[in-house]
Amino acid sequence: MNHDTPLSPLPLHHLSGLRSRVLTTRQLREHGVPAAELTERCRPGGCWQQVLPGVYLLHPGAPTSEERLHAVLLYAAHRGTTVPQQTGPSGEPPAAMITGLAALALHGFTEAPPLLGLARIEVLVARTRRLRSTGFAQIVRAVDLPAPQEITGVLTAPVPRALADAVAGLTDASTVRRLLTEAVRGGHCEAAAAVRELSRARLLTRPHVVDAVDTLLAEGRALAEQRLYAVVRGHGLPEPLWNVDLRLPGGPQLGGVDAFWPEHGVALEIDTRAPRPEEDPLHSAFDHKREHLERLGITVVRCLPRTLREAPEQQAAVVRTALMAAPDREPSAYVVVLPR
Repeated sequence: MNHDTPLSPLPLHHLSGLRSRVLTTRQLREHGVPAAELTERCRPGGCWQQVLPGVYLLHPGAPTSEERLHAVLLYAAHRGTTVPQQTGPSGEPPAAMITGLAALALHGFTEAPPLLGLARIEVLVARTRRLRSTGFAQIVRAVDLPAPQEITGVLTAPVPRALADAVAGLTDASTVRRLLTEAVRGGHCEAAAAVRELSRARLLTRPHVVDAVDTLLAEGRALAEQRLYAVVRGHGLPEPLWNVDLRLPGGPQLGGVDAFWPEHGVALEIDTRAPRPEEDPLHSAFDHKREHLERLGITVVRCLPRTLREAPEQQAAVVRTALMAAPDREPSAYVVVLPR
């Protein structure tokens, strides 16, 4: 007996019944496959093949897209060491998940290339992992890993993070724009969430990304406005004045709002902000406008695109409460309402 022989070897015929045909060296040893047997089976023309360091495919021929994904995850999970660090509450090691274009394909993006068409599959790991890219496995590091989503049994990065990792490797402006637009138009994520990840990845210094973000924010606002119309009309709220500018008589302009109920002194604004790194959110134009309007006795309802999409009943209740509270407040200042 040597170090390559497991204490309780499992017969090799068990391998033919495995659901996964992608296994690591350690898993094969646990199934009773010694190093010499593994080497023999992986010789040119053999029935097995090594697809990544320490990861084997138990059949000849090209791997399927699913097998490539599992091979990359196995490589990232079982190869390399981890620099000592503080563990989470569960004490579990850092996770690995598919990201970039492969993740977008798993999320159902029609603009993402098919999985088999990708020369490399990006896998997201903690920055403390000592791994290197090899073969079709492209290592992407993160200080903080997001919570993965499981799609067809594959741990996958959420859309905003996958978008940022995909955009980081793209130079074609039209491709970037199409991916970002599909993210919002297809309901995969909100525009602000995508832009936050792009900002965190320091991609907003690239001109072609900035141009695509402008299109993305416009797309997100248009969808949010459509959902707001549906909330107002579908939940029996009074019809407001849509998309108007407010100003004091003979005085300064107060700014634009998405909906205004003048008889109730209630204004609503869809908050689609995605601050650039140099902006201070605590002193943004949005907050200044809201404070100014509220000093004039106008209640400002802040409306998030995510709430309009995921909880329209909740948003309708917030607006209805603000309208019903109008008789209990002091009358608001008279303002001039102009089309925006």
